[in-house]
Amino acid sequence: MADVQVAPPAPHTMVPPGMDGEEEQQPRIQLNIDWGNVDLDSIVLPPGEDMGIKSDDEEEEEETLETDTGFGNVIIVDNLPVVATEKYEKLEGVIRKIFGQIGVITTNGLMMPRDESGKTKGYAFIEYSTPQEAQTAREQTNGYKLDRSHVFVVNMFDDYDKYMRVPDEWNSPEIKPYTPGENLVAWLTDDRGRDQFVIRFGSETEVYWNNASQGKPDPVYHRSFWTESFVQWSPLGTYLATIHRQGAAVWGGEKSFNRLMRYIHPQVKLIDFSPGEKFMVTYSSHEPSNPRDTQRVTLMVFDVRSGKVLREFKGSADDFATGGTGGIAGVSWPVFRWAGGRDDKYFARIGKNAISVYETETMGLLDKKSLKVENVVDFCWSPTDPLLSLFVPEGGGGNQPARVSLVSIPSREELRQKNLFSVSDCKMYWQSNGEYLAVKVDRYTKTKKSTYTGFELFRVKERDIPIEVLELENKNDKIVAFAWEPKGHRFAIIHGDGPRPDISFYSMKGRVTKLTTLKGRQANALYWSPLGRFIILAGLKAYNGQLEFYNVDDLETMATAEHFMATDVDWDPTGRFCSTSVTSVHQMENGFNIWSFQGKLLYRLPRDRFFQFLWRPRPPTLLTLEDEAEIAKNLRKYSKKYEADDLARSLEGTERDTENRRKLVDEWKAWVAQWKAAQEEESEERLMLRDGVPSDTEEDYEAEEVEVEEIINIEEEVVGYGFEQTD
Repeated sequence: MADVQVAPPAPHTMVPPGMDGEEEQQPRIQLNIDWGNVDLDSIVLPPGEDMGIKSDDEEEEEETLETDTGFGNVIIVDNLPVVATEKYEKLEGVIRKIFGQIGVITTNGLMMPRDESGKTKGYAFIEYSTPQEAQTAREQTNGYKLDRSHVFVVNMFDDYDKYMRVPDEWNSPEIKPYTPGENLVAWLTDDRGRDQFVIRFGSETEVYWNNASQGKPDPVYHRSFWTESFVQWSPLGTYLATIHRQGAAVWGGEKSFNRLMRYIHPQVKLIDFSPGEKFMVTYSSHEPSNPRDTQRVTLMVFDVRSGKVLREFKGSADDFATGGTGGIAGVSWPVFRWAGGRDDKYFARIGKNAISVYETETMGLLDKKSLKVENVVDFCWSPTDPLLSLFVPEGGGGNQPARVSLVSIPSREELRQKNLFSVSDCKMYWQSNGEYLAVKVDRYTKTKKSTYTGFELFRVKERDIPIEVLELENKNDKIVAFAWEPKGHRFAIIHGDGPRPDISFYSMKGRVTKLTTLKGRQANALYWSPLGRFIILAGLKAYNGQLEFYNVDDLETMATAEHFMATDVDWDPTGRFCSTSVTSVHQMENGFNIWSFQGKLLYRLPRDRFFQFLWRPRPPTLLTLEDEAEIAKNLRKYSKKYEADDLARSLEGTERDTENRRKLVDEWKAWVAQWKAAQEEESEERLMLRDGVPSDTEEDYEAEEVEVEEIINIEEEVVGYGFEQTD
């Protein structure tokens, strides 16, 4: 330990304002520490200690924190059967079986008081390992019917302390005046029909309007250290979520972006919203103390508006590693997948030989049991309906075929099944309206030495769900990418083995037919416009950002371009503009470009250490198909109005720029006139200093040109004579 010495203050020590002379003379404690060898990042403050310094993600104003009694993980269960000593253990076993399914009951965590005769008193105390488990137990078992005479009444232990503090006399609560909050969807009413986007670079996060007509973005909101890892819009664009050590938070509005709610989940790493924004799932993992153990994973389901924990799931990383397309630390993400539509009624996860479907109303298993499917490895929800598609690989050493099934929820009825043979791999793609399902099937050849690919196309909305088979002209072509046209009947496939694969377009109208094939394109990704019709054929990463803007209606290329080293392509929700960006996976050229849907570059914004670009999503339109058709029919009439508005704004901007330039010129002329007047005032003094020799007019000077030669570099080079010397 370093020696502690008391030393007088140094002469140069500054004293904070408000300290008197007596305080200034107090000795200061100095530590003989070489601060150059101290790793400040390794210093951990005691829990709850901030040394008087607020962190960047804390609110400026103090918040009132509610403290508990330390019994937040204890519940009290009333209306239990009153039994004698000989039946005590049996009743205890029943209680443990019911409440042990919800969470972990601590050691000696179940106590049923007894009277002098040994009979139970009809209630019990149950202690869980976490307050969340206790809260879940109260919600799920309050009103549970054990038998005709015994219906459980469950309360939190802390609630009794709260009830005891209720005064005997009632006092009317103070009525606070209503203060309207900001309209969270006001951004949708922008009179110029603009969209917002958020970018994250370095430690900065910024929100902009996409002002494409002026060729620049308009700033909306800026904040440093707003998040510790990433930001994420909710599916309808109402909220912007940020990630912190203590949990997640959501912010909203058009310009202010005030914090709306916190979700306490320490060390949260990932979040996922339900399609209707009613629920949020958060994920965290914790390294085990014993290296032989697996990581512990915690998932919480929150109510978005209230911030209340509705359900908590815990387990090892292996328990949540099945299924999914991406993830972290061996866990596939998202762990829970939400049913189609905006009612947020069901969510599900895949397990061993089962798919567990949960109801959001109770946060419990649908019909209190999982959907048993032997060897199931993947599933997807229809984007619009509570309909599951699931894939089961071959079993029994190849004697049982693989299969894809469509299962309706909640009835669990299997609507359609397709058996598949010699399957190597399988992937499912739903069309955005839920009308079609494409199943990409990789099959082994007869020799089992190679594979080829085909597609099983389900027409889900048609009677009996007919299935068509699609095989490419060259079966051995590698499938690089597949994408459905949003809200449409077409799809695109990138296929081929070389550096310039082919791109084919197909239609599902009538029988599946090929529309065209584009030969030898530098593309490895497909990005349809959200409204269909237009598509970007992108060559990202290894293809150095090659872009082709293609019109599928007319089967023609509108433009080709390049955004060197581009890593991402994103359409705005209206399909009018798109962005290409280079993130920090590359150290150079970081930033983003904004393009029109026709492939015209509108503007670019470079940003060092660029991490994220996200368009703010829009909720689905409230217009009917008939309304949209009427608008499309009279588009020329509406376009005249908006063209006039654009022209007026352009002229307004031109006039504003002209006025600004005029002001700058006037300021320059005034500055010149000011210094000329000062020169005139000092002319006699200058004349006197030069002994009467005038020096103000240029005619009094003679210009003389002087040439200076300077040797910049000398090189010696041996000149050959056109032949080589040989021995």
